[in-house]
Amino acid sequence: MHLDPLAILTAFGLIFLAELPDKTMFASLAMGTRMRPLYVWFGTSTAFAVHVAIAVGAGSLIGLLPDWTVKTVSAALFAFGAFMLLRGGGDDEEDSGGRTVSGFWPVYTTAFMAVFISEWGDLTQITTANLAATNGVASVAIGSAAALMSVSALALLAGRFIAKRVPLKTVQRIGGLCMLGLAVWSVVEIFTG
Repeated sequence: MHLDPLAILTAFGLIFLAELPDKTMFASLAMGTRMRPLYVWFGTSTAFAVHVAIAVGAGSLIGLLPDWTVKTVSAALFAFGAFMLLRGGGDDEEDSGGRTVSGFWPVYTTAFMAVFISEWGDLTQITTANLAATNGVASVAIGSAAALMSVSALALLAGRFIAKRVPLKTVQRIGGLCMLGLAVWSVVEIFTG
């Protein structure tokens, strides 16, 4: 296996820039304010790694999935995340452990599923598949995965920074509204193509 540093850097740069304004970054930020950020990062990173493997190994599979089905499930997951954040609970006075929704596996699974489902056919997955078609598969996989995991980490660090300076209830409400907005966005995409 030959690794091409230029292909790694190219994939990293393109995917990092494409993912920055993406809904998944905002979902990671919202989850990181309510759940343990490291657990969220493990979940999102695993989902990104699976997507990269699928994109570089069989990019044509994306076209086989019904777009409306993927977007419907994505909207439902974002709506569930909004519900979890907006339902209240008044844990403003709890210590940092109060931000943890639950243990490792529930947080990991929630983060994994949110990213895994919402990233199907996403610009970054399509870009990764296209890059893999003209560059070394391993180099593109490494660059793309590193970019996606970096954006998730950046979002989670920002979420943790915000949570330390703004009351938790306010952060939860804003995060819930962001997740609700992403759910609505996903539904609109179903009808607008």
